[in-house]
Amino acid sequence: MKRRPGSRVLVRPEVVWNHLHRRHLAQREFAKLVDMNPGYLSQVLSGKRSPSARRRRRLQEELGIDDFDELFYVEPDDDG
Repeated sequence: MKRRPGSRVLVRPEVVWNHLHRRHLAQREFAKLVDMNPGYLSQVLSGKRSPSARRRRRLQEELGIDDFDELFYVEPDDDG
């Protein structure tokens, strides 16, 4: 997935919540599994932060999701 400069990659929080619910995991436990600060993960899930490529890969790996578009979407910049 190629993104334009100025665009942000955001998490589809409902996908994460569904996976956590099925695995009976709390957000804090999941943050530890993906090596993220719980506060940072909260910001990612609320759309306040855009995770780096490394952190996106880690989220996909831990959730077992191969398809980028299943877990993330690109928010266009103000021009797009």
